[in-house]
Amino acid sequence: MTTIGIPREASGQRLVAATPATVAKLVGLGYDVLVEAGAGAAATFSDEAFADAGAKVVDEAGAWGADVVTGVDAPSLEHVAMLREGAVLVAQLQPAQRPELVDALVARGVTALALDAVPRISRAQSLDVLSSMANVAGYRAVVEAAQEFGGMFAGQVTAAGKTPPARVFVIGAGVAGLAAIGTADSLGAQVRAFDVRPEVGEQIESMGATFVRAPEAQQEISADGYAKPLTQEQAAAALDVYARECADADIVITTALVRGTAPTTITAQAVAAMKPGSVVVDLAAPGGGNCELTVPGERVVSDNGVVVLGWTDLAGRMPQHSSQLLGTNIVHLLQLLTPDKDGALVLDLEDPVQRGMTVTHEGELMWPPPAVAVSAAPPPAPVGPSQEERAAQAAAAAQVAAAKGKRRMIAYALAAVLLTLGIAFAPAAFLGHFTVFVLAVFVGYYVISNVSHSLHTPLMAQTNAISGIILVGALLQIGSDNLVVTVLACVAAAVASINIFGGFLVANRMLRMFRRGA
Repeated sequence: MTTIGIPREASGQRLVAATPATVAKLVGLGYDVLVEAGAGAAATFSDEAFADAGAKVVDEAGAWGADVVTGVDAPSLEHVAMLREGAVLVAQLQPAQRPELVDALVARGVTALALDAVPRISRAQSLDVLSSMANVAGYRAVVEAAQEFGGMFAGQVTAAGKTPPARVFVIGAGVAGLAAIGTADSLGAQVRAFDVRPEVGEQIESMGATFVRAPEAQQEISADGYAKPLTQEQAAAALDVYARECADADIVITTALVRGTAPTTITAQAVAAMKPGSVVVDLAAPGGGNCELTVPGERVVSDNGVVVLGWTDLAGRMPQHSSQLLGTNIVHLLQLLTPDKDGALVLDLEDPVQRGMTVTHEGELMWPPPAVAVSAAPPPAPVGPSQEERAAQAAAAAQVAAAKGKRRMIAYALAAVLLTLGIAFAPAAFLGHFTVFVLAVFVGYYVISNVSHSLHTPLMAQTNAISGIILVGALLQIGSDNLVVTVLACVAAAVASINIFGGFLVANRMLRMFRRGA
């Protein structure tokens, strides 16, 4: 039976490539799972938990000698030498930046699949480790900023006065940026965000932030789903937007990372113009940093008291959840590679997802992979009708409207005649009741039609009040000598009572949805 090895990561990495929950799923695919002793200790997963999930706890050589080895980061050259020939390695390999590692994998005859090279297409989203880790990093960036910031995110109103909410500016609306926006907004901050892709403005606003619109600094996305390189004029305009927004912000979170490269978005001059005590969290620090003052892996304080955080292990600071997400991505990959769920790994190089991740295979270099066609452009606009067709359609619509208007006028005239006859021959008492009815219809129509649709739910209270009036009137008429009036009054009283009690039950249920602990 095919074995999967889960080795312990190098010192400083708290994540692990599997959790007890994902081990159980790997076992369900037909694999024997070998976990190195202590592999999950930094992520709070004990060896006993792995054993209970169906794994076998082994030593370092046992984990690295498995048929399939899954890890978080790229292995060292010493660990590559421990891989058996023909083994499959699954990890974040950074093949473009690690040519010596790629050469070693080729020489060893290893089939290497890079988790950080998953094609950016819809059906590969469940395998996308970078998106999973970016989501955690965006959340953690706000937590780190809150720890450094000397104030509260949400505004407060107290007897001693009020404090304004923190102003947060997010650069980039990818996975990490949107996660940061949502977290900061949930904490009560005033959030503004900018992205060079104007089409993401709707996503930014849906997360509760204000989209900073600057057409002169924005560019459409390219065919592969990434933003196109900015022209010199667009780049200069973008820097002006960043500097202006940073000067007003208390917290700046920058996430611009394009194909592993971090463009400069915050200059040293922009930091110098920020308020003392402001915080910059640079999520692009692994790629060098978006801020000119960023030092990857370090906390820097500028001359004017601005804190610049260049942490490169934000996902690792939440190891339990990050490991679960990473492990789930690996499970999805192995589900793709094990179509029969029999523990037999099958690599299909005709599949663009599998081919795009393959760096080496049976002693051959497979990197870089062929381009995957991704159409990010909007669909072409449908061809409209000709001028003659539009004229014919307009004429036909005018005829229909005229016929409809004629029928409406005839109906109004007939109704007026019937109403006149009814009033002329009706008793005097009926006229008084009819007048009240007509006025009630007009008043009710104008009251309801002039209320915003977003406020229609509170109108249940008004309908309850109207039903109460009907109920009182019905009770007064129940003692009538006329049998028909008495029957109608009983029916009206029953229906109004149902509406009143039902309305109160529905309103009470809706109010409970907004109460804590409901």
